[in-house]
Amino acid sequence: MDLDDLGQRICVLGPSNSGKSTLAAAIGRARSLPVIHLDQYRHLPGTQWFERPDTDFERMHNEAVNTEQWVIEGNYSRWLPGRLQRATGLVLLDASTVASIGRYLRRSLFEPERVGSLDGTRDRIRIEMVRFLLGPARKSRLRYRHAFDEFDRPKVLLPDRAALEEYYRRNGLTRHSG
Repeated sequence: MDLDDLGQRICVLGPSNSGKSTLAAAIGRARSLPVIHLDQYRHLPGTQWFERPDTDFERMHNEAVNTEQWVIEGNYSRWLPGRLQRATGLVLLDASTVASIGRYLRRSLFEPERVGSLDGTRDRIRIEMVRFLLGPARKSRLRYRHAFDEFDRPKVLLPDRAALEEYYRRNGLTRHSG
């Protein structure tokens, strides 16, 4: 399934540090769609990932979902059903735990201006995030796969790095705007 088949409201799911933000930005550039990074909605800028109150995040999330065009990346399973109901297409990155940890370490150490980061916040390696990647994030992969399997509109499964690279190539996507 090519990018053109996914419509004007594309949901990008996958484990933490799987490449969702970068892919969503590339899709947004290629299709001239606004890109929503849910981590930026969920967390307060300039903090070390302090969460907004649920009511504020839910309002921001729902306002974005109810627009006519978007690429939304992020998981937040509690709000996923409403997002999937409005989505015209779904992309699932199914990166392994090892790949996610490697990407987390690389981006924390070497990518201070990464796509999807919090304004005014420099990512740093935190043991809490490593624990999250080894525990809850691993279990969530099954939930994302189930949501993918149940989704009845155009969808793309990218099960590994090679599939992701091929998707970029086949759809003429670029990782950076420059």
